[in-house]
Amino acid sequence: MRGATHAQWAACAVAVTLAATACGGGSDSGGGGEAGIISSSWGDPQNPLEPANTNEVQGGKVLDMLFRGLKRYDPETGEAKNMLAESIETTDSRNFTITLKDGWKFSNDEPVTAQSFVDAWNYGADVRNKQNNAPFFSDIVGYDDVHPASGEPRAKTMSGLVVKDPKTFTVALKDTFSTWPETLGYQAFSPLPKSFFTDHSGWLDKPVGNGPYTVDSYSKGTAMKLRKWDAYPGEDKAQNGGVDLKVYTDNNTAYTDLISGNLDLVDDVPAQQLKNVKNDLGDRYINQPALIIQTLTFPLYDPQWSEPGMEKVRQGISRAINRDEITKQIFRETRTPAKDWTSPALGEKGGFSATVCGDACVYDPAEAKKLIQEGGGLPGGKVTLTSNVDTGSHRDWMDAVCNSVNNALGEGPVCTVNPVGTFADFRNQQSSYKLTGPFRSGWQADYPLIQNFLQPLYYTGASSNYGKFSNKQFDDLVDQANRESDPAKAIAGFQESEKILAEQMPSIPLWYQNGSAGYSERLEDVALNQFSVPVYDRIKVI
Repeated sequence: MRGATHAQWAACAVAVTLAATACGGGSDSGGGGEAGIISSSWGDPQNPLEPANTNEVQGGKVLDMLFRGLKRYDPETGEAKNMLAESIETTDSRNFTITLKDGWKFSNDEPVTAQSFVDAWNYGADVRNKQNNAPFFSDIVGYDDVHPASGEPRAKTMSGLVVKDPKTFTVALKDTFSTWPETLGYQAFSPLPKSFFTDHSGWLDKPVGNGPYTVDSYSKGTAMKLRKWDAYPGEDKAQNGGVDLKVYTDNNTAYTDLISGNLDLVDDVPAQQLKNVKNDLGDRYINQPALIIQTLTFPLYDPQWSEPGMEKVRQGISRAINRDEITKQIFRETRTPAKDWTSPALGEKGGFSATVCGDACVYDPAEAKKLIQEGGGLPGGKVTLTSNVDTGSHRDWMDAVCNSVNNALGEGPVCTVNPVGTFADFRNQQSSYKLTGPFRSGWQADYPLIQNFLQPLYYTGASSNYGKFSNKQFDDLVDQANRESDPAKAIAGFQESEKILAEQMPSIPLWYQNGSAGYSERLEDVALNQFSVPVYDRIKVI
């Protein structure tokens, strides 16, 4: 992490919305539309679609269709398998030699070389380029020279990256990181063509990648049209003619369009429709575990939430939330009450723990009231929850959480809701540290490792640490876990760091979120990967 190994890791999810955010309406491709083209709900990305700058789900969904990296996560198992990498070799888990496979190219016919990766990673790390995912490169020797904490960079490239020949480059890390190769399926590590650097604005208007799809057109706020790249050299060629991603600002509208035949795929079934979805769609409804957790994060940059003793107040609020009732009544089998800060989809061997949060995640109104009083009471006698409300049924659960807190404390409406109209506005407030009460912090993993649920969110200075939690013991435990050469010992180390979260409660684990989707009769072979994203290239149009 920072200084020692890999500190501020941004995340795809990041900051996750997990749901489409966008403008509704009819369709120009979808039921009865262009042959072989899938129409799917979508939300406009917060940032331009640069691999090192996209750290939220909607943008990541597109990058997953446009790019292939050194590794790719198996859609069914989550295993990190070699994609463009022929081999990634090391003798010390610190110095790596990466060899590329033959035959890969970008959709503009430019070959993908070792330089394509090294240039992309150096660009992503350079502080002047202001890339959200820059911290993903912080493990590499020379990162601090191109991304100093302040001032101008002392170098243009990271000294730890060296191109040996067109197919080979080496990577030197600052410290041992045994699972570093497993992170390389994340989109921040994608290669970039020369056109990205020679005509950056043109590339942003119409990104060029090396994945199974190309961008046909993009109208911000309305739609993006992607089309199958017939010359794609990979084995995972698109089984359809393309995907029209349609922007919706209300996923209830998207669901209505699906049912009426104006849309083919909705990858986040709204809570209001869960009582109808099985009757509406039958076996065309998907509901499966995913690497997703929803939390409430406290703004610890605000002194009223971070002064000594307030950890009891934070724990008390957690104990005032009736997770069982909320998940049953609102989410109907698509959410499971959280018991840790990761996801059951990791499995116990992967680091999931059903006990680490302990009583702090158990509903107990009397104990909740006692803890809050012992901690000095709610700041100003009240608490306000904030989330975007354009997708994900967030208003419903926020109201339910506040009702649960108010009933537990018995002091009237001390818990209130601050609904933010759009995800982009919410993210802007969150990332500029303007929120003064607990806020939603859904997290969709970038890669299936316990480290990704902890380090990006709670390590001091981590780029998705929007509550600005800082705890030296936590940081030290994470650093030690990252240096372990034995994966089992590394996982145990991360679980030790998680105990600090249970003591300090910088965020409240709410529930684990399943991936959900519904699709039209035009489609077959529809599936979600472990991150709850449709595996678009496998979908067939009947």
